[in-house]
Amino acid sequence: MSETLHTTAAALVAPGRGILAADESTGTIKKRLDSIGVESTEEIRRQYRQMLFTTPGLGEHISGVILYDETIRQSADDGRTFVQVLEAAGPIPGIKVDMGAKPLALFAGETVTEGLDGLRERLAEYGQLGARFAKWRATIIIGGGTPTSFAIEANAHAMARYAALCQEADIVPIVEPEILMDGDHDLAACEEATGRTLDALYRQLAAHRVDLAGSLLKVNMVVPGKGNAVQDDDRTIAEATIRCLNANVPAEVPGVVFLSGGMSDEQATSRLNAMNAMGGFPWALSFSYGRALQAPALKAWGGDPANVGAGQAALAHRAKMNGLATEGAYDPSMEPAAA
Repeated sequence: MSETLHTTAAALVAPGRGILAADESTGTIKKRLDSIGVESTEEIRRQYRQMLFTTPGLGEHISGVILYDETIRQSADDGRTFVQVLEAAGPIPGIKVDMGAKPLALFAGETVTEGLDGLRERLAEYGQLGARFAKWRATIIIGGGTPTSFAIEANAHAMARYAALCQEADIVPIVEPEILMDGDHDLAACEEATGRTLDALYRQLAAHRVDLAGSLLKVNMVVPGKGNAVQDDDRTIAEATIRCLNANVPAEVPGVVFLSGGMSDEQATSRLNAMNAMGGFPWALSFSYGRALQAPALKAWGGDPANVGAGQAALAHRAKMNGLATEGAYDPSMEPAAA
């Protein structure tokens, strides 16, 4: 397997740095822009991503940026492609390649992620455009009788096929099984479902001959459902997450980058910090946050070119806080009093 894969995977989880997920689909970015009263046109989306990617010092705490198909083809005002902008600043360009979670036929309430058709050819094109890593997300739902073992296996099999195709194309695969926070399940139910999912995923990756040292895991923290009356503290969540990962994730994996879905900006930082302060695991624990990095920047920018600097300052602050959390060095007192 190419040594480039190992080098890239390790660089993405370098100490003090993590990944900015800017791979929102056209539908998702529209919801984000709607929240600040800004129309979602291709030009507005380009301006918003340009603000993020040209943030001064972005590479200090951001190791990579996940792009969307539209975004990887766009350019900044100065004519440089966004890939060139990122490479000059330091972050490694990546790309979301899945086609979304769709209902799993005959399995009510469960999904399977699509996007394998034509993936080999798309990866070749994305590689030519400058992508050096990729992402594929699957959604696992806790409910009455779910997740079923079949839904878990179906998603693990698809992710392993994706990962093998990525490595064939010399692109680092990030595999992202997300156990959704929707529901009223408790912490134990999340830990059980996450464990089953990770066990299936790494069995499938091994069967597909994926080189784990040239891959990364993006996964949820072990947390109770949003509807549960008991919302556990950061320490309890950190212990449960590390326990689950230690039981299911091989040591050859260079890093685990958490997703921030369902958590506030500061919760996502604080919980990551709690895990790194504890230690006791063989991988780098970092972040691959979308909304938890972008939300303050989006609000500060508000679609006004005059506010680009304010938006960039907000992103730089959250990136720095999360960078500190990768080393267990974050403290809430570092947050602005206004927050």
